[in-house]
Parts: sequence; C-alpha cells; structure tokens
Amino acid sequence: MCRWFAYISPTEPCLLSDVLITPANSISKQCSEHYLPKLLPHGEDKELDHTSDELLRMRNSLLNMDGLGVAWYTEAASSYVKHVTGLRPALYKSQSPPINDFNFKSLCENTETHCVFAHIRASSGSVVTQVNSHPFVFGRHVFMHNGVISNFSAIRRDLTDILSFDAYCNIFGSTDSEHAAALYITNLTNHGDKSTWEKPYPLKAMLAAMRKTVLQILQLQHAKLGAANTPSSLNFCTTDGTKLLAIRFRNHATQQPPSLYWSEFAGRTLNTKYPGHPDGEEIVNEEAVLDKGEKIGKHTIVASEPTTYDEHEWHLIKVNHALLVDEEGEEKEVQLEYDGELNAADPKFDAKK
Repeated sequence: MCRWFAYISPTEPCLLSDVLITPANSISKQCSEHYLPKLLPHGEDKELDHTSDELLRMRNSLLNMDGLGVAWYTEAASSYVKHVTGLRPALYKSQSPPINDFNFKSLCENTETHCVFAHIRASSGSVVTQVNSHPFVFGRHVFMHNGVISNFSAIRRDLTDILSFDAYCNIFGSTDSEHAAALYITNLTNHGDKSTWEKPYPLKAMLAAMRKTVLQILQLQHAKLGAANTPSSLNFCTTDGTKLLAIRFRNHATQQPPSLYWSEFAGRTLNTKYPGHPDGEEIVNEEAVLDKGEKIGKHTIVASEPTTYDEHEWHLIKVNHALLVDEEGEEKEVQLEYDGELNAADPKFDAKK
C-alpha cells in the first residue's frame, strides 16, 4: 500500500525538505523501509518481510515506487488574481520515487508552507503515470488515500453515476482513489459545480461528507457483490489548507486498517530552526538558530509512519476513527459509525480461523 504524510499549522510554517527528506524515516525513505510502532515489533530490524503477520506485510507493503505527489498551500495566487482569496494548493507529481527525483529535492529545499500533503504510491493495479499519483486537487481542496477500494471495477460505473458533473470531469486518471476524491467533493459541495470547490466548509461538514463517501462505497459494494464482496481499506485524508480530516478505516470485524499516526509535538525536531534532530536525542542540529526556550507554534502531523525517533510523540489512530484538526490546530478523534452489515469477509484469512 501507499504511504503518505500531512503537516498543518495555523502559525508555524515548515520547510518541505525538513519534513519530507531529512529524517531517516521520512516519506522519501519509506519507498523501501518501514517503522510501525504499536503494530510491528521493531528494534534492529525494520523490514516487514520478517514479520509473521501476512496482513501487515500486505497492507504496508515493502516497496512504494509507483509515483510521487506533493501538494502545498500558498497565498501567491491571491496576490495576483482578483477572484482568488486565501490559500490555494500548488501541486507536483512525478512517476519517479522521491529519492531519484532531482526536481523534488530542489523544490523541497526552497519551499515553506503551513500545510503540505505528500504521497508515495504502490499501485493496486492501475497504470503507473503522473495523473494516477496522489494527492488529487479540487479547487482549494486536496485529497489522498492509502489502501484500496476492493472490487472497484465492479462498482466503478455505479459510483460515477452519483458524482457531480464537474467532479466527474476532474478525474484525469484511473484509480479508485481519485474516484473516491471526486465522490467526497460531490458530497461536500452537495453536487455543486466547480465554483463551489473554491469555498471552505466547516469541519463538521467535511466529516459528514467523508462519512457519506465511505458509506456510499460500502453500500455500492454490498448491493453489487453481496457475500462475494471483500473488505476495503480506506485511509483517506483531506484539507482545505486550514483544516484537516483523516480517517483510518477497514470494513472487517477484526482486521486492522493500514497504519496511520498523528503527532502534535514531532514538528519541533522536524524544523531545522529549532534545536534537536528527528533521528536521535544525541544528534546535534548545527543549523538551529533558536534556543531551547523558543516554543514552536501549534501544529499537527498525520502520517502512515512516524518520521521522528521518539515513538512517544506519536498516537496510532484507532481503528475506524477519524482525526479532526480545526483552524486553531485543535485535534479530536471520533468514531466513524456504520452498519455492521456492511462489513465484508476476507476469504483468504478468515478461512484459516
């Protein structure tokens, strides 16, 4: 499965290279290494190939080399274009893994932002091409996914029938994830046209739209496939640049969704200006320009894997829960309620019990 990273703050910008490249377990390195506290025993060995849990290996796959995408928010357009106000996402996508992408490195070393989404892709079957790389942008709204909508080809046509016209036209690739993004924006804007994508919406409305999106996907699968359906892993994340919503979800009675963590403290060692280093307490940050007394601004990081050495800074999002981050940076976890009838069986693993 894919890996992703999100940073958002009302006051504290981050340098993209600090959060996406520098740490030993940055998203740039997660193409081939993984760190999953509270899910996978770790120590000297971080390789998923050595765990006996086949589900963990499958859902947090070793190689994520099928594309790279970064969306970061800037006010640049609002300074030049009269009808644009506030933050808007800039987008960079590539078919190359980040470690081999010269343009990605240069961009990250010279860009700061209060909100960034980054994603590395492990294809679940669709073509490896730039348009299939996450994140997906709809006006001021950005969306990304780790997981898979099971049996997507069976429900794809029915799903497109419930999209708004403009959301359907904004699908440029072939992935289940981009279709889910289009369904989310359809629900968020109540089938509005693309002009409605330029508006911010309350966090409560974002959560309602996300829950409706999940339920619609599950209901389509249930109606189309019945007992033949298999579980979906839906780790979705979305933002408008000032608020963030992430969910960790799988419609199975006992199985874990892919990993997803959040932190309200890790940003200090992920910011070169502040003392400390993401890879260890004993490592001196020679570039720090602030002292230990300087307090970092409120911020939240949500990521498939922790990117700093101190696992106590990170919380594993509960199974089938959503993390909400408001404009002030306040975080809250809430349960995603749904009908247990929409759970699916996993024939490969349930049959072993």
